[in-house]
Amino acid sequence: MNNLPLAVAAENASPLHKKERIIFLDGIRGIAVLGILIMNIMAQGQAHFFYNNMDLSQPLTGPNFYAWAIEMGLFEGTMRGLFSILFGAGTILLLTRLEKTRAHLDVADIYYRRMLWLLVFGLINAYIFLWPGDILYYYALCGMFLFPFRKLSARKLFLCALILLLIGSYRETSALYDRKETISKGKTAEMLQKNKKKLTQEQTGELKAWEQMKEKHSSKGIMTQAAEETKKVQEANYPQIFAYYRDVNMKLQSVGLYNSWWDMLLFFFLDMAMFKSGFLTGDSKTWIYLLVTIAGISVGLWINYTELKMLYFLRFDEVKMIENTTVAFYQVRRLVQTMGYLSLLILLYKINPLKWIFRIFVPVGQMAFSNYLGQSIITSVIFL
Repeated sequence: MNNLPLAVAAENASPLHKKERIIFLDGIRGIAVLGILIMNIMAQGQAHFFYNNMDLSQPLTGPNFYAWAIEMGLFEGTMRGLFSILFGAGTILLLTRLEKTRAHLDVADIYYRRMLWLLVFGLINAYIFLWPGDILYYYALCGMFLFPFRKLSARKLFLCALILLLIGSYRETSALYDRKETISKGKTAEMLQKNKKKLTQEQTGELKAWEQMKEKHSSKGIMTQAAEETKKVQEANYPQIFAYYRDVNMKLQSVGLYNSWWDMLLFFFLDMAMFKSGFLTGDSKTWIYLLVTIAGISVGLWINYTELKMLYFLRFDEVKMIENTTVAFYQVRRLVQTMGYLSLLILLYKINPLKWIFRIFVPVGQMAFSNYLGQSIITSVIFL
């Protein structure tokens, strides 16, 4: 078995038993939590403007480049995707267990109280532990929508996920073209002003919107804002840092949630569908896992490569990125790449000699909630 190719080894492996399924899910959850930590360190160890971008005041080659390329190319969005997938599976497991011993009203009561407590801890994580990248608040609010869908078949849940993927891609592409329009109209007004032409009230507003976009999203603007954030945080005490991140968190948990709710729900529904269909528990045919692995990782990495290459050569100027982008592929890329990783992990777990690797991450996954909050506390102490 040790020397068999992956496909042959997985083909000869038996389906996962009930106990093994729980171990596997805990192992994947542990991998996802630690993967999220990799991305959070990038955000917490420097100004949050450098989460996607490199710091132009630092070398853009060598270790800095490879750290950015590996994290953004392999981990951005995918670890959060895996974590979201396991959230959906946990919902199904919890409700299935409760419905065997509890009345329907009690099941709903327990479930929604858990979501409310999750929301409370999300607020604590964001406002007390000073982590504006908290995900628990979003999970709690989006998780409240899952209960009415728990009885749907795998096919209908897959359909819900597809609809959410279309909604998310449409909304993000629509927002992209709104920004393109801001640039186009702003440049036109800017040219008229340079030619000493009198601007209408509408054109004045378009020029102002364009100038604000350049101020916030150009390479120069991002560096300026990052420097201001770094100064505010490094030279401030806890109350001052709290006041700064309070405003950031309020925006993220209101406007930010409104503009990204499909990001979580898509994976929640997808996971519930995969769990019910047997895909997540290793019951699908090996060729399906191989196909999803190869196609998902290949397509995901290619989309990521083309976008990151453009971002790098444009020196992380988001305005120029908007001008050079035609379709927002973020949700598609994240979905296929995450599915590729998940399929690969399922294949690897079905090879008996490799199971010990997953067991290393089981304790982390079994205490995912505590570990996630612990990350915020530890990184806040180190970086703030």
